[in-house]
Amino acid sequence: MAAPNIVNVSSIYGKTYSNELNTTVTASQLVCPSNKVLKINTIICGNKDGSNSVDVTVLFMDNSTSSMRTLANLITVPAKSTLVVLSKDTSIYLEEGDEIKAGASANSDADIIISYEELDDA
Repeated sequence: MAAPNIVNVSSIYGKTYSNELNTTVTASQLVCPSNKVLKINTIICGNKDGSNSVDVTVLFMDNSTSSMRTLANLITVPAKSTLVVLSKDTSIYLEEGDEIKAGASANSDADIIISYEELDDA
């Protein structure tokens, strides 16, 4: 299936995804469904550990080429701090089957929050 033409969208839904990261760096976080386009506005990783830093990796998986590209690689996030991986002024689009994957150096020490818009022409 092809991604919808964003000029002719019939609906745009604002959504937010959140998850706790683990040490599987290639863990799927957000997958673009069929017949949709996702405009990723922000990706924020927060370190909820009170005393230790955590290294965070965030990847973009391009389904059309089966290639993984790095958005953030082993970026150290200090204790009780956040990392803005992607902001609204550097947004990206996910076409169907594309994914955001992420992981951290320690289980349960970091969260990921992804704010995005789901565009549909149905």
